Amino acid sequence: MHVEDISLLANLTIALVTAFAGGIIARRIGLPTTVGYLLAGMVIGPFTPGFVGDVADLSQLAEIGVIFLMFGVGLHFSLHDLWAVRRVALPGAILQMVIATGLGFILSRYWGWEPLSGLLLGLSISIASTVVLMRGLMDNGLLSTGAGRIAVGWLVMEDIATVFILVLLPIIFGGQSAQSPWSALVSLLKVAVFIVVMLFAGRKLLPKLLDVIAGTRSRELFILAAVAIALGTAFGAATFFDVSLALGAFLAGVVLKESQFSHQIGDDVLPFRETFAVIFFVSVGMIVNPLYLWANAGQVIMLTTLIVVGKALITQLLGFFLPASGRTMLIVAAGLSQIGEFSFILGQAGIRLDILNQEQYSLILAGSLLSIMLNPLMFRAIKPVEHVMQRLSPRLWERFDRHPLQPADIALPREGHVVVVGYGRVGQHIVNVLERLGVPRLVIEIDSGRAAEFNARGVPTLFGDAANSDVLMHAGLERARALVVTLPDETATEMVVAAARNIAPNLPIIARAATTKGVGRLLKLGAHDVIHPELEGGLEVMRHTLLCLGYPATQVQGYTDAVRRDEYDTTVSSPAEHQALDQMVRAARGIEIAWRLVSEHSPIIGQTLAEANIRARTGASVIALIRNQQLIANPKSSTVFQAGDLLGLIGESEQIAAAEQLICGTPELVGVPE
Repeated sequence: MHVEDISLLANLTIALVTAFAGGIIARRIGLPTTVGYLLAGMVIGPFTPGFVGDVADLSQLAEIGVIFLMFGVGLHFSLHDLWAVRRVALPGAILQMVIATGLGFILSRYWGWEPLSGLLLGLSISIASTVVLMRGLMDNGLLSTGAGRIAVGWLVMEDIATVFILVLLPIIFGGQSAQSPWSALVSLLKVAVFIVVMLFAGRKLLPKLLDVIAGTRSRELFILAAVAIALGTAFGAATFFDVSLALGAFLAGVVLKESQFSHQIGDDVLPFRETFAVIFFVSVGMIVNPLYLWANAGQVIMLTTLIVVGKALITQLLGFFLPASGRTMLIVAAGLSQIGEFSFILGQAGIRLDILNQEQYSLILAGSLLSIMLNPLMFRAIKPVEHVMQRLSPRLWERFDRHPLQPADIALPREGHVVVVGYGRVGQHIVNVLERLGVPRLVIEIDSGRAAEFNARGVPTLFGDAANSDVLMHAGLERARALVVTLPDETATEMVVAAARNIAPNLPIIARAATTKGVGRLLKLGAHDVIHPELEGGLEVMRHTLLCLGYPATQVQGYTDAVRRDEYDTTVSSPAEHQALDQMVRAARGIEIAWRLVSEHSPIIGQTLAEANIRARTGASVIALIRNQQLIANPKSSTVFQAGDLLGLIGESEQIAAAEQLICGTPELVGVPE
């Protein structure tokens, strides 16, 4: 097979490998992975030496990335959530977009751009990146707070506005010039028809189709159905209604949001979305000409300053008029002081419609790249800026902070708590028991719907992927009593355990393993106790069997603990296991540890251990006593015997038998059989 026959495969492979390297480097130095993907695109682009990727091939794959991105936005779009923060998010997003667009337009006119190009530049910098905002809020433990919900609602409004802009651009500027009024009306009518079809017919048909597919009990078919709906709806919208792929994918997600399978669809489509989104960012980076950016460094710095500082100041100024707390507006300002994927999509639409040229688009990309790199610093600056404003101008801060924090926010425990990662059946049981015992607990959950539900029920919850973000940094692991990881995915569990051990070296960690090899890996990574549910069930069966055969409970427990310490190796290979089994053999054959019941007619009732003098009279020693289900080890000589006591006796067979006669009659055998 010739290389040219696999050009698409070669481009895809090299793009993903380069993006992987770029993402690793970006995370190592504390930057979002998106920065690494964009730089990877520049490395394999036509403006740098070495391998040059095929822009046309990767651009087509990038279109799939756009479809899945918009499909994901639709799946997470919630009118209910948006309505809950409408008083801040709706006017805030609209005003910020208008002001930022105006400032971008003014800056472009200063550079001598055409009015339409300047307008599109302004629109591009007014829209923040969904990926970067969600990651920033998640990494800083803010996504499930009132400020995080307002920031997400604000972003949803921007996303909706972007969708309408993408719809209107080809209608108004289709081809090389503006359309006639009649053509524009026809195009708008097609869009309206498509929306009606999706919201009415699609809402009835697509969920029923998924019901049928789910009934086949084939996971492959279900995943294929979700992907086919996303791609098929986008393609059908473009082919039959002349609607953008982005709008088609967005509406498909909105329709499926109402399905009972929406969470499952999101989980199944996530790998496709993440993979093709990476290709999208790489394809964007390939268009950037580093030499042009260097030659126009002044414009790059001015545009980046407008995006990072200008948008943050606009948001903060709006805080004087919006019903939100000062800290909330600082968080929203930090999260929105960047641009990303939607700006790229908008810029690409401008290039196709001859509104922007390649150099102007490169400038937008440069502003995005630098603003994304600086965004983590904006989050770190929230507290210092808050303190400076409070100290320099208390009256100004009082005006800025005249609205209290959202009362729905739940205070996260700071110390002495147990952190539970994952809230499945196991995690739920643990959290319920901790609540009953009055132990502070904190849940980390990756599903946004469940996280919101837990917060509503009063369970302190951080929303985020503990295996792939900095959310653990905000869980107070250094001051926690324990970390319990109940994730079913063993790889994710290993990442959580490794990260937690680095944050809190002395923290007790209890983790769940899915395989026997995983038990060993988790122990090496720093977990104190690793539970393998399937093997634990077998171990419990063995424990009950040994107890039924009369072996002492303490020695049976010692053996099961030894098996756990030996990573569930049931071949009896460790010294601890040999010792535990040897003790049970000796107990069964010679020196016995037996439990004897003190009946209601026993002559020793009311006597102390010293008065009964069992050891001197029989040779057997009382080494333990169980009363009211409480174990008393090595009872004192002043201990008074009561009816119902279980005495733990140690001695030879004849000595145990003599002690039984002393206790009275033929005692009930509770321990080792004779």
